[in-house]
Amino acid sequence: MRFLKPGTVAEACALKTEYPDALVIAGGTDVMVEVNFGRADPSVMLDLTGIGELAEWHASGDDVHIGAGLTYSRIVAELGDALPALASASRTVGSVQIRNRATLAGNLGTASPAGDALPPLLAADATVELVSSRGARTVSATEFCVAPGRSVLQRDELIAGVRIARRRGPQHFAKVGPRNAMVIAVASIATTMDPANRTVAVGCGAVAPTPVRARAAEEFAAAALDWDGEAALPRGTAAEFGALVADACSPIDDVRSGARYRKRAIEVLADRALRRMWDEHLRRVA
Repeated sequence: MRFLKPGTVAEACALKTEYPDALVIAGGTDVMVEVNFGRADPSVMLDLTGIGELAEWHASGDDVHIGAGLTYSRIVAELGDALPALASASRTVGSVQIRNRATLAGNLGTASPAGDALPPLLAADATVELVSSRGARTVSATEFCVAPGRSVLQRDELIAGVRIARRRGPQHFAKVGPRNAMVIAVASIATTMDPANRTVAVGCGAVAPTPVRARAAEEFAAAALDWDGEAALPRGTAAEFGALVADACSPIDDVRSGARYRKRAIEVLADRALRRMWDEHLRRVA
């Protein structure tokens, strides 16, 4: 096996062009599981941990740029105020040891529909920044995953980072699993609310072949909420919102859960999410 460790993004792109089948590694928390269990047998590994700029974040106006190598522990510690839904999701990733190594780009690279960080990226309209020797491009987080384990990432491309808007209002993340911690989601949801623009956004995980937006639920909530007043949620609004979120999902039966349970779980999570965000909004305007 050849082990390559570039020091710059440009060098990494050149190596990925030369070795398009190289297995990219940063945190290694997913990659090394595949290697150790014999599900991956790479002839070349491309280690990105020597590229310092990929492990940093910076704010630019109303946006935050998160480097591909930023760990979940740092997202929790440093971005909780700016990106509360993403920070909440990051707290649920594995154990402390895993969060100290695992990276945001790792969730994107594996393209698992159950990736904890993906629903918050969808709900915040994040964009994924991709680089190669051919240049750079951006892709909506909503369009990045195309099937379980598959994304729009080309063979010669690397994930450079993610650009995501700072919170503009209440945000929420929740997931359901067979136990309280260190668990792959059976269903997960991230929701954001932007009172100034009168919008609600929803990203769902583990309930479809890819993470999904619940567009009809978003449109319903935006029209149903009393943005000009301080009234509680109209009767039945949260339940209808939850039902519309569930309608956007197409779960399956597998070893971790049944499709029927997943659909009911995401419905309940969505109902609770809207209630909690609206309560937080009312406290802010009171």
